[in-house]
Amino acid sequence: GLILGVPGSMGLLAGGLSTGFLLAIFMANAGGAWDNAKKYIETGQHGGKGSDAHKAAVVGDTVGDPFKDTSGPALNILIKLMSIVSVVFAGLIVKYSPKIGELLHIMIK
Repeated sequence: GLILGVPGSMGLLAGGLSTGFLLAIFMANAGGAWDNAKKYIETGQHGGKGSDAHKAAVVGDTVGDPFKDTSGPALNILIKLMSIVSVVFAGLIVKYSPKIGELLHIMIK
């Protein structure tokens, strides 16, 4: 923010919001899909319990649980944190980024 100024801060927020939102949705849906795939196989489909498909589904469920329970919601918190930090430091960025840009010979408008 202090080096790239307001446009840099806005770009960081826009990029963080768009990628964080899409990644959180992907992780939540993928984790739920892997969990439901294991439950579906346990009903007797694709060989049922003990089959190779079930072993693969257990591995998928092991990977999917952290996706849907921790990683997806944590990205939502990260998006909120980035917004709050940018609001807190907005005054500092507006006041000092032109001076820092002059010192570093970076022309940001």
